[in-house]
Amino acid sequence: MTLTDIRIEDSYPTRIAAEPRLIERTHPTVWGSEKDGPIDAAALRSHRDKGYSMVEGLLSPAEVQGYWQELVRLSGDEELKRDERVITEKASGEVRSIFEVQRLSDMIAGLVVDPRVLDRARQILGSDVYLHQSRVNYMPGYKGRGFYWHSDFETWHAEDGMPIPRAVSCSIALTDNYPFNGGLMIMPGSQGEFVQCVGSTPENHYRASLQEQEIGVPSHDDITKLAAEHGIEQFTGQAGSALWFDCNIMHGSGNNITPYPRSNIFLVFNSVENTLVEPYAADKRRPGFIANRDFSPLTR
Repeated sequence: MTLTDIRIEDSYPTRIAAEPRLIERTHPTVWGSEKDGPIDAAALRSHRDKGYSMVEGLLSPAEVQGYWQELVRLSGDEELKRDERVITEKASGEVRSIFEVQRLSDMIAGLVVDPRVLDRARQILGSDVYLHQSRVNYMPGYKGRGFYWHSDFETWHAEDGMPIPRAVSCSIALTDNYPFNGGLMIMPGSQGEFVQCVGSTPENHYRASLQEQEIGVPSHDDITKLAAEHGIEQFTGQAGSALWFDCNIMHGSGNNITPYPRSNIFLVFNSVENTLVEPYAADKRRPGFIANRDFSPLTR
């Protein structure tokens, strides 16, 4: 008997054999109110409706330079490259992502609990939060590969056991994001529907999916429906800007064939009232460096 055989209640079933469908989301995108943090009422309403919001100049130019140097240090650490937390490009072997980065960098550990970041996460989720996942992403010029359309929550629900979509991601740009260097594309408002995916989860699926995801991605028909209803917008802006987006929003990125690299710090906050259980559509948990199971609330 597998874990999925004994699952009693699942509001968002996925990794199915039947025809996939769009399931109406029954949980809010924004759980807090204006009085709970730095985001004003108008910005909160916009985040609720669109599923994402931008903060220009979250980091100063001097801070951006400091964090950029830290990313260079991490990616150049030859010993670290042998660590399983480092994900390389499938074709080139260059560093693609480094996970659990707050344990490898005191600078980034400090950023996680910086009031400019932590207070927004608490406000959006309406509770204390913990860090579900952290990583730094590198998309080098010419060789950087994108990610196909997906909902993060679909994976976190199926493979990590996140019960409901009460998590939010913060992507902080350390390089300028142009429309042409593989920037993140988002379907605004698509967080309101959960997209089922077809197929069962292979054993140790994370080892392949972190390089190129093939299981847990929506069908062409469903992507077409969502794009027709919501359209597509793109995250562009100067280094130091931050994109906050809902865990269930449909997003993806194209390859970077320009000379301009794109790198960011990626932090995922989950509500302490939404802690992980056993996976809903996988036979065992993913490693802790991908899905943190220390649910201690973050404090400044």
